[in-house]
Amino acid sequence: MATRVAIIQTPPRLLDRDASLEGAVALTDEAAASGAGLLVFPEAYLPGYPTWIWRLRPGGDMALSGEIHARLWDNAIDLDRDHLRPLQEAAARNAVTLVIGLHERDGRFSGTTLYNSVVVIGPDGGLLNRHRKLMPTNPERMVWGQGDASGLRVVDTPAGRLGTLICWECYMPLARFALYAQGMELFINPTWDAGETRLASLRHIAREGGCWVLATATALQGSDVPADFPERDRLFSPDEWINPGDATVVAPGGEVVAGPLHRQKGILYADIDAAAARRARRTLDVGGHYGRPDLFSLSVDRTPRVPARFED
Repeated sequence: MATRVAIIQTPPRLLDRDASLEGAVALTDEAAASGAGLLVFPEAYLPGYPTWIWRLRPGGDMALSGEIHARLWDNAIDLDRDHLRPLQEAAARNAVTLVIGLHERDGRFSGTTLYNSVVVIGPDGGLLNRHRKLMPTNPERMVWGQGDASGLRVVDTPAGRLGTLICWECYMPLARFALYAQGMELFINPTWDAGETRLASLRHIAREGGCWVLATATALQGSDVPADFPERDRLFSPDEWINPGDATVVAPGGEVVAGPLHRQKGILYADIDAAAARRARRTLDVGGHYGRPDLFSLSVDRTPRVPARFED
């Protein structure tokens, strides 16, 4: 049975959780009205990917980095405080599955560390999975802590069995295989990556895994950065494209069936059928008959990594 998917690359309101959530709810209503049953938002969409980290000087901009990070922390998502409730209600109201990247604030232990997370919200509004990025890339390590494998899971949705990896996690062969081995039919890659090399990787994953691949970054121009962003005019030029977006849908086998949506702020639609993934793995099933488990094996420890355990 075919599902219409909507890949959203309209920019959020950078460093503003409430405004970004409000925009995401409106986009959810819009995509659902167009018949979409599965919605995909980019990496760190709430409240926006920290693109400034690629422009700040490690030493000379320490004070500015601290000022921006404080605002980011104030506007990050704390799942224990129900910050995602408006979006969960929108998913339930429209009976859609929703995948969205976010800055997640650790509210249980230190209360300070941020994680680059992606969550899957089911059509009843329930949280189906949360995955924290395993390895932040380069200057991202100044923003996010390392995640664990507790969310390295494939979950059942009306669109098919769905797994997620964030940005360059898609270049981690063992992480990919951990999802392939769970019967993944839809691979979702919220990202900040774009361009031809990234597209080649997405096509390879679709071929290797025999799965649908849906990916997008945030289409963002300098003019989208709010006027109250600290030292905005020094860091960003209004006319520059900070990221082109490049939302893409790749069919099992590697054919690009929609996108890339390049330098456009909007929604990319496509119709997909999870059954195509199952058919694609008849001849190449790396998590099955082509995996040679008599020779190779992978062990994944999904125990949550917590700083303390308390026993009463």
